[in-house]
Amino acid sequence: MESLISLVNKLQRACTALGDHGDTTSLPTLWDSLPSIAVVGGQSSGKSSVLESIVGKDFLPRGSGIVTRRPLVLQLHKLDNGKEYAEFLHLPSRKFYDFAAVRKEISDETDRETGQTKQISSVPIHLSIYSPNVVNLTLVDLPGLTKVAVDGQSDSIVQDIENMIRTYIQKPNCIILAISPANQDLATSDAIKMSREVDPKGDRTIGVLTKIDLMDKGTDAVDILDGKSYQLKFPWVGVVNRSQQDINKKVDMTSARRKEREYFSTTQEYKHLATRMGSEYLAKMLSKHLEGVIKSRIRGLQSLISKTVADLEAELSHLGKPISTDPGGKLLVIMDICRAFDQIYKEHLDGMRSGGDKIYHVFESQLPAALKSLQFDKQLSLENIKKLISEADGYRPHLIAPEQGYRHIIESSLITIKGPAEASVNAVDIILKELVRKAISETMELKQYPSLRKEVERAANESLERMKTESRKATLMLVDMECCYLTVDFFRNLPQDFEKGGNPTQSIFDRYNEMYLRRIGTTVLQYVNMVLSGLLRSVPKSVVYCQVREAKRSLLDHFFADLGQRTPTQLSKLLDEDPGIMERRSSLAKRLELYRSAQMEISGVSW
Repeated sequence: MESLISLVNKLQRACTALGDHGDTTSLPTLWDSLPSIAVVGGQSSGKSSVLESIVGKDFLPRGSGIVTRRPLVLQLHKLDNGKEYAEFLHLPSRKFYDFAAVRKEISDETDRETGQTKQISSVPIHLSIYSPNVVNLTLVDLPGLTKVAVDGQSDSIVQDIENMIRTYIQKPNCIILAISPANQDLATSDAIKMSREVDPKGDRTIGVLTKIDLMDKGTDAVDILDGKSYQLKFPWVGVVNRSQQDINKKVDMTSARRKEREYFSTTQEYKHLATRMGSEYLAKMLSKHLEGVIKSRIRGLQSLISKTVADLEAELSHLGKPISTDPGGKLLVIMDICRAFDQIYKEHLDGMRSGGDKIYHVFESQLPAALKSLQFDKQLSLENIKKLISEADGYRPHLIAPEQGYRHIIESSLITIKGPAEASVNAVDIILKELVRKAISETMELKQYPSLRKEVERAANESLERMKTESRKATLMLVDMECCYLTVDFFRNLPQDFEKGGNPTQSIFDRYNEMYLRRIGTTVLQYVNMVLSGLLRSVPKSVVYCQVREAKRSLLDHFFADLGQRTPTQLSKLLDEDPGIMERRSSLAKRLELYRSAQMEISGVSW
């Protein structure tokens, strides 16, 4: 069982070392989950004397006003034998054998945190005392409750102390040790009043009654100690502290404890309670109770720690790695982030992520629909056919077939195909740029660095612009090739029907009759449809080759080449991480270290 209290002691020290004081922050707190005993009492309640009596040493600062201005986490470790000594967490390499020096160090360390003012701080002081004369126990001594501020303190000091105490004792894992003087009305006890606020049923409160020997003659505290006048779940414990005269005369703790035992065993009213009265009994009872609470909650604590470790690791992974300090390291970080973006972009194109299918839709639906919607009415009107043939013949009419006229009509029809072909290039470009934005938003590392994110997006879009330009040239060249060299076999395979207006021996005066011109229009339309069928296959090939393929191969090549020419200062500007994220990562790393340490400590306990 003793190992359980030692375990909590280690975890509390780790919490303080790594900045977990149970304050309200956005970070998970282990401190709040650890069972503890908080000592609460007014300034004149005898709280310090109770603690010194439990320890058996004079070690706490004394004086008027608020003496305890920071929480003191007091960890007692029982030794089998040897000389007693004390250690502070903030001075790990130093052992204190003189407890007057311990008292001075508590005052000095308080002033280091709060300055020479009389203000309070929630940052705890950790003090461990090793002695054969103590039980294994951990207590948190909190500032004494006060009614008014003294010189040098803010007007809010009364409320500030109450708020600090409340943050400790409102936690369900906190055992409240409420110190109340017997020579004052219990209804006015500051400690009982505060404990009742957070623990109305008294399930977590242990009442300690001090100054029983100073009560008015004819009065006693039997009803309270018997639990009749103010009942708590656990019996009240009465103690008799050293008087101020005893303190001034430096009466040692051994003598004080002997006098305390004699008082309860010889005073008629308290004889029947003597076995569960006194500071020695209080220390043993608190140690046993704390062990029981720890044992009952250690499994839940273990599960909480495991879950929190996983949550912290996930958030740290989401925030990304910290920035390297040397130029080479920064360049490597930038390159790794860019490769991560590039991989995600390729996954979109390859179908592992959504978006790439829209490109297929352009070729399967948009391009065929655009080509099908082309209107050749103007080019193939009888009037235009006659005009173009006449212009092509010039002063020498064609002898067999109007070849030049055919060429002019076909070329004027094929040129209109450039619109849908170019529209396909532009549609794919829009999709590729949309996927850039999508991939950037899905690259977690880029969220750390706004400047790098903008640079990557700019570089990717510039590359896509270059690819679009090349794709437009290549795609329109396909149309130009169809215009500049016609497929001769198509015309050679046409049936020679002289009876339907194709007789070249007709008179020049009826050569341009309507039947003849319609035949030319029909032939041209058939040829154009043949070309459209071929372009419907070749335009997607050109677009994919020039844009999609190149986007997968070399989207950031120009950017990578440019990075190699940048100065260390310019590289640093790209990694301009949000200071809030940097601070958050650092805090999370420390908290993760704490929880991993706790995980190892708990797993090392022998069950």
